[in-house]
Amino acid sequence: MEANIINMKGEKVDTIDLPVEIFGAPVRIDLMHQAFVRQMANKRLGLHSTKGRSEVAGGGRKPWRQKGTGRARQGSTRAAQWVGGGKIFTPKPRSYEKKMPRKMRRAALCSALSVKLASEEMLFVDEFSLESPKTRLMAQALSHLAGEDSVLLIFPEKNEAYEFLGRAIRNLPNAKLLLANYLNVRDLLQYGKIIVVRPSLDVIFANLQQEQNNDLDL
Repeated sequence: MEANIINMKGEKVDTIDLPVEIFGAPVRIDLMHQAFVRQMANKRLGLHSTKGRSEVAGGGRKPWRQKGTGRARQGSTRAAQWVGGGKIFTPKPRSYEKKMPRKMRRAALCSALSVKLASEEMLFVDEFSLESPKTRLMAQALSHLAGEDSVLLIFPEKNEAYEFLGRAIRNLPNAKLLLANYLNVRDLLQYGKIIVVRPSLDVIFANLQQEQNNDLDL
């Protein structure tokens, strides 16, 4: 597969061969959905907690005697039917972690990349740089390349240039700067256009190829 490399002006400057097994993979909607749900679930902290009957304060004495008052029998003012009482089947801290085999995660990521490329929603630029870390300059550059769509900018490594661009993009609500090592299905599907800085392709190829080799070793 061949794709065009453009500069920040949108002009074609080169071409690149893309591996079919990554950018021309079979589209597995079920795997993409599973990977998306897993990522959202693993993001949850699960720290919610409320108190049960045995955990709330007070209620040590029986409110009134068992018989002879004409009222319903009660053993404690901390029972669930009392104001200030404990909760029934109360939520407690728990893990929402979902597991997904590595081979399936790789197939889901390749499917998402293939969908974006086939939909012409993925751009490859030779480099991405700004004169100064200004939000205005970043907005102009992204608008020139991607129009009014939301943008995911994929950068190869965390260095001074990455920090520079991060300062310029952080105030844009519909744009995100992401390291190639952290490429994931959720971000690929969430943004309208994907801008890949050329060196990022080497990182993506290396990561997916390494996972494929690990699968073969198994």
